[in-house]
Amino acid sequence: MKKIHIARAFRDQDYYLGLSEAERASLPDHPSAAVALEPRDLRAAAGGITTVETCGTIACTPCKGHPCG
Repeated sequence: MKKIHIARAFRDQDYYLGLSEAERASLPDHPSAAVALEPRDLRAAAGGITTVETCGTIACTPCKGHPCG
């Protein structure tokens, strides 16, 4: 499959759905495919949290009115 068709398949859902199963299977992974992140990385991205305390089994940041704060 030509690069132009691969790029179109990534951008255009109707085009992608119009491809045969074999054509879809031949596509490379999408360049912005899902990435697995560690929980600490997700917390940092969500709000820049740098310290984490645990409250039971749930990781949380200390806050007013919360059992761990």
